[in-house]
Amino acid sequence: MKAVKGKYYFGGVHPRGMKYLSKDAPIEVMPAPETIAVSLSQSLGKPAKPVVETGQEVAEGEIIARADGIISSDVFSSICGVVTDIKDVKGACGTDEKFIFIKANGKDDKFSFPPLSDPSPEEIKDRIKQAGIVGLGGAGFPSAVKVCPHSRVDTLIVNGAECEPYLTCDHRLMLERTDEIAEGARYIAKALNVADIKIGIEANKPDCIKAFEKYSDIQPVILRKKYPTGGEKQLIYIVTGRKVGVGRLPADVGVAVFNVATCFAVYEAVKFGKPLYERTLTVSGKAVKQQKNLLVKVGTSVKDIVDYCGGENSAPKKVIQGGPMTGVALADYAIYTHKTTSGILLMTDTEASADEPTPCLNCGKCADVCPMHLMPMNTAFYSSAGDMESAVKYGKTASCIECGTCEYICPAKRPLIQAIRKTKAYLINKITPQAESLRTPDQKGRSAPAVPPSVKNGKKEENNG
Repeated sequence: MKAVKGKYYFGGVHPRGMKYLSKDAPIEVMPAPETIAVSLSQSLGKPAKPVVETGQEVAEGEIIARADGIISSDVFSSICGVVTDIKDVKGACGTDEKFIFIKANGKDDKFSFPPLSDPSPEEIKDRIKQAGIVGLGGAGFPSAVKVCPHSRVDTLIVNGAECEPYLTCDHRLMLERTDEIAEGARYIAKALNVADIKIGIEANKPDCIKAFEKYSDIQPVILRKKYPTGGEKQLIYIVTGRKVGVGRLPADVGVAVFNVATCFAVYEAVKFGKPLYERTLTVSGKAVKQQKNLLVKVGTSVKDIVDYCGGENSAPKKVIQGGPMTGVALADYAIYTHKTTSGILLMTDTEASADEPTPCLNCGKCADVCPMHLMPMNTAFYSSAGDMESAVKYGKTASCIECGTCEYICPAKRPLIQAIRKTKAYLINKITPQAESLRTPDQKGRSAPAVPPSVKNGKKEENNG
């Protein structure tokens, strides 16, 4: 089916893509490491509960932790080995996560579910849940919940945007596993009872667009090269023209969105009975010797991945898990991959900014580029003063998708995403903020400015978004 152009959406930025570093590197299968550490927090929602104990032998693909509730997912061993420990360890974000440590035992035992032939919609839904599949675009929402929407869905959108700079693993997957992704999308469409399948691909991937034009039942949609084109709400508008309002879900406008890697995982789960315990990711940045796209076991350490890519080319200024816009900066290499880990970036001082923030210039650029029509400067102003209720109210923080466009464009290098996440933590945990402890270091010991950037003459400027 011939590709069509998508609609234009408000906001967004145009960061350097840097995809040339790894886009031509075919996917390599990284050998299984000697030791893995699998986090029980592998999805958005509650951590899974261990079903193994220290000293127990497990096969590759065997369940080691069971989902705890609806918004959770089963967790599987990605190697054949022996459970050596179950303990809390600091994760990438600096918070404690419970991990199951497994050491390879030299065996090659594997577990898989029975393959499904011509499965019914219910069988597909059950298999997606059994295989522990979550959204591999980054959010990690359990896919078993998404294929059981509360509203009637008439359109399936496959997300092939991959608009994050540096990341190219989805690009390679679309080129090398085109038929499998298409078949996985058909399984999802069958589960949803949907006939209309569209795949959104950014214009900088013409080879992928051409690859999907061969199917008569999948409509490729060309996305303007802009970040965050791959954001769920932005993608839905670009492809269908439908707007997902504040507090609403894609199903409310008759749409379901699944990443290309998720479609591939569904294909493998249905066709071969394979649980989700490995994924493709990109290793890039000028500070790593060899930029690669790798198929990696979940629970592999960042150190093992960097070593496999030849080690450091030079001392990195910053190491990021994920993409540079939405990823997390790592303190060291003693971090382990999750189902949602899409990249490991080793960035030099010419690639990563580490400038000290300066006072807000009141320029409003952060609001100009926000794809959600928010006021990030308000969130930063009020949260730094400890007034979290006002941060939520005037920054409309609950609607933020944490894309990072505001912080990217800010000429004062303000830590806007940090302020947003701090405010969201307040909302989630229902904490009572303590103004002094919540202020950033540069604001302690001095009073906050009298008026936030978006308030003039005693009247708040309305956000028409």
